[in-house]
Amino acid sequence: MSGPDVGPPSATVAGRRPAVFLDRDGTIIRDEHYLADPDRVTPIVGASDAIARLRAAGYAIVVVTNQSGLARELITPSQYNAVRVRIDALFGAAGAPLDATYMCPHHPSVSGPCDCRKPGLELYTRAARELGLDLPRSVLIGDRWRDIAAAPSLGARGILVPSAVTPAEDVEQSAREARVAPTLAAAASWILAP
Repeated sequence: MSGPDVGPPSATVAGRRPAVFLDRDGTIIRDEHYLADPDRVTPIVGASDAIARLRAAGYAIVVVTNQSGLARELITPSQYNAVRVRIDALFGAAGAPLDATYMCPHHPSVSGPCDCRKPGLELYTRAARELGLDLPRSVLIGDRWRDIAAAPSLGARGILVPSAVTPAEDVEQSAREARVAPTLAAAASWILAP
């Protein structure tokens, strides 16, 4: 298991609150592969309830997503923004507003290497600076190993929630080095356990 084993935040450290960093596609919404149409945004069943529980316990909810479709010109910036606005609206209407979304638009084969593409640390550390987050008390959740691989470097915990496209080796590595939960709701229950 990565990072400290702590329950829900009872007090913030130096005014900072912990966050749950969520992958987008395959974790909180159905993975549509280069989603360009906001009308195709479909929240995963139970995601809103899990997010609402985590928010109520004091966690910031931050989406961190790789969007290589932008670098590959499979989606446009305006299409990406329309999808992001739709996601924010759907989760907000369900009582589970997202605090922020951080996105990497690059792909190494197109735009060269970058520090913001997961499992890089840049988006997490930027979010921590901008939102006043306590990284060592935070949790990374996603459906691929790359979504949670940064957890040890941040002092955080990682939880894999496998989707239909999660490679078996990602599940095996997560079982060894982090934690695997069957659903986002189960991951939330583990995070909130006393």
